Amino acid sequence: MDFEDGNRPGSVTALRPGNVSLLRPVEQVFDDMLAGWSAQQSSRMLNAKTIGARLAQVRRFAGFCGSLPWEWTPADIEEWTTELVSGDKPCSHGTIRSYQNAVALFCDFLTDRRYGWVERCEELFGTHPVQVCHEWNTAIHTGDHEARPTVRPLSRIEVQTFFDYADDRVDQARTRGKKGWKSVFRDATLFKMIYAFGLRRREVGMLDLHDFTRNPTATEFGRFGVCNVRWGKASRGSQPRRRAVLAVFDWTRPVIEEYVTEVLPLFDTAGSGMLWPTERQSRVSGSYIGLRFAEYRDELGFDPALHPHCLRHSYVTHLIEDGFDPLFVQQQVGHRWGSTTALYTGVSGDYRNRTLRRALDAAFTPPSAIEEG
Repeated sequence: MDFEDGNRPGSVTALRPGNVSLLRPVEQVFDDMLAGWSAQQSSRMLNAKTIGARLAQVRRFAGFCGSLPWEWTPADIEEWTTELVSGDKPCSHGTIRSYQNAVALFCDFLTDRRYGWVERCEELFGTHPVQVCHEWNTAIHTGDHEARPTVRPLSRIEVQTFFDYADDRVDQARTRGKKGWKSVFRDATLFKMIYAFGLRRREVGMLDLHDFTRNPTATEFGRFGVCNVRWGKASRGSQPRRRAVLAVFDWTRPVIEEYVTEVLPLFDTAGSGMLWPTERQSRVSGSYIGLRFAEYRDELGFDPALHPHCLRHSYVTHLIEDGFDPLFVQQQVGHRWGSTTALYTGVSGDYRNRTLRRALDAAFTPPSAIEEG
């Protein structure tokens, strides 16, 4: 859709006609700027959470500066960043870059002549916004992976220990006759499905029962041979990406079948299709999944840096260790590039040594030995 200059989403005149006087111009102009930027991002079909987070970051920066966009300078960004990286809980490199990027995008919006904010500020305040973020005062994206170095895949023993603990919680709740035992059962099954199909939190939380279908080439999995992910990670401004994940572990079918046939009906959500309902008939949230995982992790004394996404990392690592083709694993987890899948992989020392030994044996076996064999 084409917009005439001055009437595009986020422009001055689109928000407030030029003949309307402002009672509190300083506060109202800043609010209008944020509203305009929000409209411009909405027009790009960006996620509402992304927009909300950016607006909050810009407001946080304005609060730190104690001034408004037409008064900001590059030194403000530098002082703000210094505060963010100091103290007892300094922000990570990725967080700093995210905050700075929000301010930079906001300044880009304000200084774009198509939106009229430069002229508006000059008219009201005698000055105008400038871009305060540049290559010499902002964090750069130099690596493909910015996760904390302490975050890693779980070992096979850790995965099994975690699942055994979740099952023990179910048995204890059932034996004691606790009312919430079915929620504990649901959580245990949910964690197993994250690992069984290499899912993200949102992907697993948004699953419905009909998202599972048969795989005609792997009938042993029954109706749970394929997990059709409808809420995959989306690119900016695009719809969630879909993918079909094939079941690979022989224990997947009995685990999910038991939950679906014996526990899910007890939630009394007939017709809703939700696979992981709460007692209040809503979906289990990503934050809840994170909190429950952290509870189990801490009870087991595992590394506090571990989180639910580590189960997805473990899935990738263990499939590679088991000899699955890297391209198959990449397609299973929905990565566009094989390099991304490689970053998820943390193969064990035993696996690396076995791989090295096979390569060395092949390289250094004498031709005569091969002929005799």
